Amino acid sequence: MKNKIIIGFVILVALIGLWLMSSYNSMVKANLAVDTQWAQVETQYQRRFDLIPNLVESVKGMMTQEKDIFISIAKARQGYTGAKTVDEKAAAAGQLESSLGRLLMIVENYPQLASGETVKNLMTQLEGTENRVSVERTRFNDTVGLFNTQLVTFPSNIVASIFDFQKRAFFKADEAAAKAPAVKLN
Repeated sequence: MKNKIIIGFVILVALIGLWLMSSYNSMVKANLAVDTQWAQVETQYQRRFDLIPNLVESVKGMMTQEKDIFISIAKARQGYTGAKTVDEKAAAAGQLESSLGRLLMIVENYPQLASGETVKNLMTQLEGTENRVSVERTRFNDTVGLFNTQLVTFPSNIVASIFDFQKRAFFKADEAAAKAPAVKLN
């Protein structure tokens, strides 16, 4: 009888150990998935940042009076390069989006500029990049949501607290992005 109790206890401890290990590994994988998905967002940001100098240079020669936009784009790009955290990078990307919105309005308001083949091509590439950024941000937020849900649901929340897993921040758009730019076609 005593042996059966000991064997039952050993089996119970082994099952708890296996569950703990499985839950821990699941959370590590989910946490890494968040990091991996953020890397995808950054890849699209980098594509955007690589395209912007070409677009700016194409437009700059024809529009010397719009220097403030070019300066704000350069500052946002510089801010992104110097950013260390996900939140800092997201903020710099939001600043860039605001500046890009103003630049795109200018391009639309200058038909001779918008009709240039180089500008058309760059605008098409930039539009494609913006779509990719949007898709990757959505995937990032979905991945963060899955991870954060795992941290607060029972019984995995027990393992999360034991191993000090922390909630991850969702990507949030810059407040300026909520206001649509006014497009004036003359």
